[in-house]
Amino acid sequence: MTESQPNPVPPRRAGRLTILLATMAVLVVAGAAGIYGIGGLQRNAGGDPVCRPAVALAQQLKPLVRGEVAALTPAAAPLRLPDLTFSDDTGQAKKLSDFRGRTVLVNLWATWCVPCRKEMPALDNLQAKLGSPDFEVVAINIDTRDPAKPKKFLDDEKLTHLSVFTDASAKVFQDLKAVGRALGMPTSVLIDREGCEVATINGPTEWDSNDATTLIKAALKPLAAGSK
Repeated sequence: MTESQPNPVPPRRAGRLTILLATMAVLVVAGAAGIYGIGGLQRNAGGDPVCRPAVALAQQLKPLVRGEVAALTPAAAPLRLPDLTFSDDTGQAKKLSDFRGRTVLVNLWATWCVPCRKEMPALDNLQAKLGSPDFEVVAINIDTRDPAKPKKFLDDEKLTHLSVFTDASAKVFQDLKAVGRALGMPTSVLIDREGCEVATINGPTEWDSNDATTLIKAALKPLAAGSK
């Protein structure tokens, strides 16, 4: 008896199989790009030329990204933040662009977020220490229920230096998430006077520590010197 040999695949069928496998490979790559690549494309795009000085500032600040602020990620590409919309304690509509001309630390928090609540006294102290016409902590609460709750929390904790800003729709979180800058709570973004990202952190930080205040003071120096 002779040993049986596997039947060869007909050439036409082999050609169709090759095309099918190639198509599947393209779809897999495209799917991976959809999941992983969009954020990368946004981060690696040329960005807004107005924000290039913010990237240069971020690089200058790198030696100060240590200790209590070691988890900060300095901006690596020019990114103008979305013009976030929210409300003040009187219900008046506010936009991030209303703070243009000032360096701001935007912080997203919620009363249901335990790390957020623990971080708020440090943010209040930071505002007390460095708050000025050149700098403000813009802490935006995103509780979607009971609009009186954020102010009650600040009052109960005697946090008197922070302004009350809220967004009951939580759209500010989605807007920052869309540009890859909000992955969880709390989220903080240091933004220069042109509305450009200088550094971002997801998670709580000791914002009233020497490490944090030293870094923010250094971020304010170009504004104080009037440089661009």
